[in-house]
Amino acid sequence: MYTPILDNYPLWASLTAIILAQCLKVPWNFSITRKWDWTWLFNTGGMPSGHTATVTSLATAVGLWEGWGSPLFAVTTILAVIVMYDATGVRRQAGMQAQVLNRLAQDFTQLMEELRHKHKSRHETGVKLKEILGHQPIEVFFGAWFGIGVALILYGLWIR
Repeated sequence: MYTPILDNYPLWASLTAIILAQCLKVPWNFSITRKWDWTWLFNTGGMPSGHTATVTSLATAVGLWEGWGSPLFAVTTILAVIVMYDATGVRRQAGMQAQVLNRLAQDFTQLMEELRHKHKSRHETGVKLKEILGHQPIEVFFGAWFGIGVALILYGLWIR
């Protein structure tokens, strides 16, 4: 039985890009912290941007497959620009705001403990907000080139 989804080069290029980008975050984080943290396989943020790699791979694959002048290439390119803008803008600012709120909650808990004349406890202040949401521009830059590279390599393998 013929399955068209198996022949969908743009889909497979995009999925390959996000899987490889997420996998690269583990050794990248290890090179910085000297600790293996496998949660980076599923975390947002970090180097390279998996979302950016995905959408740039998709746009590149569509451009190669459908043509650079196709309306579908235009749509995927605009999608990629929006995702990259969002990653360095709104999502990054939300992560910075989460850091401030987490620090305020921690400071408030410490103040309340001091006012009660209790020793500093080790319990958490409650639910901590996720602080790594968006990307620094360099992470998006490398995510974009990574996604384009994946699409180009897979295209060379796909058309053989």
